[in-house]
Amino acid sequence: MTHLFDPDRARLADDDPPHAGDPYFFGYGSLVNRSTHDYSDAHRATVTGWRRAWRKSPRRQRCFLTVVPDPDTTIDGLIAAVPGADWAVLDEREAAYARLDASRSVTHPVGRELDIAIYAVPEDEAHVPGPDDPVILSYLDVVVQGFLTEYGRAGVERFFATTQGWDVPILDDRAHPIYARHRLLADGERRLVDEMLQAVGARVLRG
Repeated sequence: MTHLFDPDRARLADDDPPHAGDPYFFGYGSLVNRSTHDYSDAHRATVTGWRRAWRKSPRRQRCFLTVVPDPDTTIDGLIAAVPGADWAVLDEREAAYARLDASRSVTHPVGRELDIAIYAVPEDEAHVPGPDDPVILSYLDVVVQGFLTEYGRAGVERFFATTQGWDVPILDDRAHPIYARHRLLADGERRLVDEMLQAVGARVLRG
């Protein structure tokens, strides 16, 4: 079972490698897209025991991704060091989420043990979205662009396969993006998103 992540870990000696004493986060949605943040010490990684799901939180106007416990599932993502354990920027970005300890669940290429946090909407605040809580396409575009860059088409297919809730409508806001960190996608990237949405039977609402 996960525990609240403790940011007050002891610092390592000054002669340790850069970032050696810093905690990491595990991103599984928009944080996989490196263009949306400035955390440079980042690596592809996987976490076991969690599955992505679309959820609505009373703290946000829109439906966003979270993770829910699933012992039989492993998902792709990105870990990145948080310099000086300064979580302020990330905590503000993930304001509707709790920061949990996932250190023992993450497989990564860094050659030492790491303190790794994962953000998840608290279970008592994570509501299954209804027809009036659509996913905004400009957000999904950013997520898929990140997975395509890191993991290729196969990674995008795994993203859709390991995410629950594709019965939630998708609001096409590409003409006037709602998501604050929206990115311009290449034609091929947009086509891939549209293709995958069609494959999972998602209903797209034209904005």
